[in-house]
Amino acid sequence: MADSKLQISNVDQLREELRLALISGVGPLIRRKLLMQFGSAAGVLAAGVGELQSVSGVGPTLARRIVDSCDEVDVDAQLEIARENNLQVLLESNDAYPPLLKEIHDPPSVLFVRGTFLPGDSLAVAIVGTRHASRYGLKQASALATSLARAGITVVSGMARGIDTAAHRAALAAGGRTIAVLASGVLAPYPPENVGLADEIAAQGCLMSEAAPTMPPISGMFPQRNRIISGLTIGTIVVEAADRSGALITARHAWEQNREVFAVPGAIDSRLSQGPHRLIRDGAKLVSSIDDVLEELGPMAHEAPRDDGITIRVPAEVTLNDIEQKVLQSIDTQGSLIDDVTQTSGLPVHRVLSTIHVLEMRSLVRRVSGNRVARI
Repeated sequence: MADSKLQISNVDQLREELRLALISGVGPLIRRKLLMQFGSAAGVLAAGVGELQSVSGVGPTLARRIVDSCDEVDVDAQLEIARENNLQVLLESNDAYPPLLKEIHDPPSVLFVRGTFLPGDSLAVAIVGTRHASRYGLKQASALATSLARAGITVVSGMARGIDTAAHRAALAAGGRTIAVLASGVLAPYPPENVGLADEIAAQGCLMSEAAPTMPPISGMFPQRNRIISGLTIGTIVVEAADRSGALITARHAWEQNREVFAVPGAIDSRLSQGPHRLIRDGAKLVSSIDDVLEELGPMAHEAPRDDGITIRVPAEVTLNDIEQKVLQSIDTQGSLIDDVTQTSGLPVHRVLSTIHVLEMRSLVRRVSGNRVARI
């Protein structure tokens, strides 16, 4: 059970968190209430039926399900599936858990990841929209995803038909990273025609889900996974969505999570324009080009040429975590030895090296020589 790919630091904690996460009826809000009441997953699982029913939202059926979960949820089988398929299993307490997701009020307790989530993926933007996209919508989603990927920004979406698929494919074609957040397990991608796309995403980014790896898609999971799409990102772009659309749920989550919301306008007589136009009316940023997105992502930016020769503004120092800030502040504009950065930051050398790599990806530092870096 010490396989590092599973990102396990405490086997018992992993089993308890995973068991609680896989109990039917224990969604993110109920889980948070249970943890507030009992202190830990172990405390929840050790509670009796009467104690569990004292928590708002937990009735007798769910309480009994929690008490009987040791017999009904085969945690070891799920861990074996993860191991056999080289999946990461990330607890909220793991260092490798997406840092932006920890900031939302209802983060998933466990994430199954097929592929690799990198520290640089914290600089990400979601592109979402209708499954029944027009040619115009597909073109806009592809263009935006291509430009984001070329700017070094990870593209996040839900791998649904239409806008989502166009965004993923364009990011891959541009050589960028992309993340698909699924309402099914990462080994049961949906829709079925996107099985090949799922393989490509796993090789150039990752698939991510809070569902058990082989779980088929369940209707109630689609709205629930939308909070993860917006929570992983610093902004969400909506391209074509009817007035009642899952994309609008994602945008609402983004606003609640204090993230940027963008919308691409369309023809005023198109049903698929109703969602974006309503978002713009309610305060979303109107997107006419990639520059409208990039200029909103952070006050510190630098100019970078695109492959087509056009210059765009790329966000620089956006959403750095505490470790990244500490390392960046330890680097001089004239150049600093990595040993000096390690000593000044007080961090272990392996953490400094990995953080410098992230800062290089964000064009905040550059290598002067093999053991020397400079702040840009």
